[in-house]
This record gives sequence, structure tokens and C-alpha cells, in this order.
Amino acid sequence: MSENKAASRYAKSLIDLSTEQNALEEMKIDMVLIEQVIDQNSELEAILQNPVITLDKKYSILEGIFGKSIHAITKAYLKLLVNKGRAAILFDTTKAFIRQYNTIKGIVTAEVLSATALTDANKAEIIAVVKREIGANEVIIKEKISEKLIGGFILKVGDKQFDASISGSLNKLKKELAQGVV
Repeated sequence: MSENKAASRYAKSLIDLSTEQNALEEMKIDMVLIEQVIDQNSELEAILQNPVITLDKKYSILEGIFGKSIHAITKAYLKLLVNKGRAAILFDTTKAFIRQYNTIKGIVTAEVLSATALTDANKAEIIAVVKREIGANEVIIKEKISEKLIGGFILKVGDKQFDASISGSLNKLKKELAQGVV
């Protein structure tokens, strides 16, 4: 079983358990916290990946970091994951959990690459369009700025992309002209 499949299955089990226990929102908060801590701390990720470090030591490190700030179900989940020798997939599991949670709640992420920072009006318009076209309940905008675009923006939602950038239009025109000349 690949690591991503295992992470996805562990995440699904945690979602099912937390839904059954009416603790889904708390689990989401915990998973976001754990994901952020591991993402920002390469040493912690290396410890979780290292097969030489004992399972007890890995769990005590996680307990020391998260012990008082996480739900009891999350603590039990961390203990289970570590005791099964699956601490290496904890980061992937948190990402899978968040992805599955967002799917259940109808939350989509819209990645916007723009030449300049988006105004609040731009963001509101993008959110309205994405909600209407995708049927999402909530839209999270992740904004990146790239001066290479010259102007406009590129919007990605899932596997769909809309290019309204000047550089994209110039490239398209360049291709059309090259095909017409040949």
C-alpha cells in the first residue's frame, strides 16, 4: 500500500470517528495545527521519518509538543499512528484529512496568481464566480503575485484553470501567429 493511500485511509477513519463522536470541527482544528507545526519544523518531520528513533520517543515528542492543546481523540490517534509504525505519514495524513474535510463541507481553494495584489472587490468577485460555477459553500483564496504576468490573473480551482493574464494572451497570440506563418 502506498504512503498516500495509507494516509488517505487513516484520514478517512479519523473523519468517520470524529463525525461519530461529534468532534469533527475540533479534529479539523487539530489537524491544521499539526500540519502547520510539521510543515514549519523540518527537524520534527525528520524525527517522524527516522526509523532509528523508537516509537515511544516519537510519541513522547508529539505529546510534548501537542499534549495540552489537542482533543483526546487526536491524542489517541497520534498514539495509534506511532504505535503502528506510521509516524512517517503523519504529515500526509493531516493534509488528507483537511482535503477530505473540505470536500465534505463544500470548501474549495482558489489559487490566484496575479500581477498585483488583489483588492477586496476583486476577491469578492472571484469568490462569487467560483461559488456560482463550482457550487461551493465556501471559497478560500490563496494569492500569489508574479510580475511576469504583466497584468491580469490566472485562477486555478482544482484541476480547472482560467488564464486572464496579459502574458497568457501574448503567448496565445504568438502561437496563433506561428501556426499561421508556417
